[in-house]
Amino acid sequence: LSISFVLDGSELIRIDPSIYFIDHLPVTVQALVVVVVVAVSLAIALAACATQPSDLDLSLRHPTAQGRYVVQMDPPAAPPAINQIHAWQIKLSSPDGTPVRHARIAVDGGMPQHGHGLPTRPQVTREVTDGTYLMEGMKFSMTGWWEIKLAIQADAGHDTAVFNTVIDASGVMR
Repeated sequence: LSISFVLDGSELIRIDPSIYFIDHLPVTVQALVVVVVVAVSLAIALAACATQPSDLDLSLRHPTAQGRYVVQMDPPAAPPAINQIHAWQIKLSSPDGTPVRHARIAVDGGMPQHGHGLPTRPQVTREVTDGTYLMEGMKFSMTGWWEIKLAIQADAGHDTAVFNTVIDASGVMR
């Protein structure tokens, strides 16, 4: 009897009772040992997923990867509940502060520690005012560290930005 835990194609843990010298014990005791080891291993793995990196940048305003734009993410005024659809505003400007009009912004993201994407497909639906865009359809399905990835196309060219947010039971944390 051997049990393996695999995450993103990498084997994290392999449990083989024979290497723990319990193969001489009755099968029911071996099974109990395996269950206990599995439970402890899962608890450790879940605890690792619950903690985000200590140097995680939670700022809501920063330059894009290539410096073509400055992006500010404005979450809803009231933190959304888990599994609640909500909207954000995205403010896009040039490095000198001029609002960037008529941009196309694609949204992606997910939970890096869990290896899954967003539970919905948020869309930038319109430009509300010069350089301010409405992103609708955002939803966080669980607590933890989430990334919001933006792909921006405007007059200065293509660029990207990634924002981190940590969701707790009461909503967005900054």
